[in-house]
Amino acid sequence: MASILNEYIKKRLGLIELQNELQRLIKLYNKHTGRYMFVYAADINKGRNRGIDVSMIQDDFYSIQDILRESNEKKIDFYIETPGGSGEAAEEIAKFLRKKFDEVNFVIAGESKSAGTILALSGDNIYMADTGSLGPIDAQVKIGRSVVSAHDYKEWVDLKREEAAKTGSLNPFDAVMVAQISPGELFGVINSLEFAKDLVKVWLEEYKFKNWTETKTKRNPVTPEMRKQRAHEVAEMFCNHTTWRTHGRSLKIEDLKDVLLIERIDDDPKLADIIYRIKTVVKLILDGSTVYKIFFIDDLKISKTFTVSPGGNLPTPTPIPQAKGQQNQIDAAELDMQCPKCGKRHKVNGYMDIDSQQIKARKLPTNPNIKDNDILICDSCNFALDLKPIKNQIESQTKRKVTFK
Repeated sequence: MASILNEYIKKRLGLIELQNELQRLIKLYNKHTGRYMFVYAADINKGRNRGIDVSMIQDDFYSIQDILRESNEKKIDFYIETPGGSGEAAEEIAKFLRKKFDEVNFVIAGESKSAGTILALSGDNIYMADTGSLGPIDAQVKIGRSVVSAHDYKEWVDLKREEAAKTGSLNPFDAVMVAQISPGELFGVINSLEFAKDLVKVWLEEYKFKNWTETKTKRNPVTPEMRKQRAHEVAEMFCNHTTWRTHGRSLKIEDLKDVLLIERIDDDPKLADIIYRIKTVVKLILDGSTVYKIFFIDDLKISKTFTVSPGGNLPTPTPIPQAKGQQNQIDAAELDMQCPKCGKRHKVNGYMDIDSQQIKARKLPTNPNIKDNDILICDSCNFALDLKPIKNQIESQTKRKVTFK
């Protein structure tokens, strides 16, 4: 993968070019496999370092449903990278995919944790690269101001109960913490754990193990009861944090090959090259821009970006001096944008109620680093700032159209 990354870095592709390359690779994958790829990826680093919510949420289901609802394809390969999120959102996405497509497969080349693992276990097949990983399954629940593993939270509560039963009291710190837990919250945690298990048990039995007809060693026929029992065992295994030690554990092919039927992508060199290129381009898009979540197919691309705020409050549009003979007043909003990667500041002028041709005709000053689709490229570190969120804020505030170049 390092050589692929180096190859793309040397090309110095911009954000739009990288997005176009990702769509080219999706088309190449479709041609090679005879199936249809959908790429869903979230920037785990922005979630960790910037506090942006990159988790799988209900709104992701709506985006996926909108993109795929009119598709005429029969088989879909769902490429997924996510730190996890809502089990309910995973259920909604899985139900839609199962109803829409005759065959649903999941492609794992990066991290697909928690709710991402729950979703992947709803597939007919799992194609995993050596770099791919699943994780222990349980819901992430919000307790107070923190989002924690439901399993870890319940384990802690059970431990405190045992301590109190033995000693007759809790230490002051634990007593304060336990006092903040309502019975409703605790009941919700338990329900979240059982919800994840129940989903996986049903999906594994119905989809993943449906073609499991004989045992691997003795070649004995596999009965429906055996499929049900294996689904139960796998679901319990994924939920058992005592086995994995931590909710964030990365479970690779080697950890899962004895319990799940997983297709190893690296066994097909041509397929592996395509997948590792997709993974690399996704990484470059997310690392080099304000994009934190993407939804791509071969002919449609949707990206979600975070807002890079200008210094201070949003500027109020003010009149700018007019050249002699120009009658119409032009209002401009001047933005002072700071690159979130290297810190360099960029001056951006937004002109109200005129288009690009009028800006050029009047020779109004613009930032030359603003490219098509309102993307500002930092000329210091090449980071791509999406100006559309700021543009939308100004237009919402002023009720006027804004043009940057």
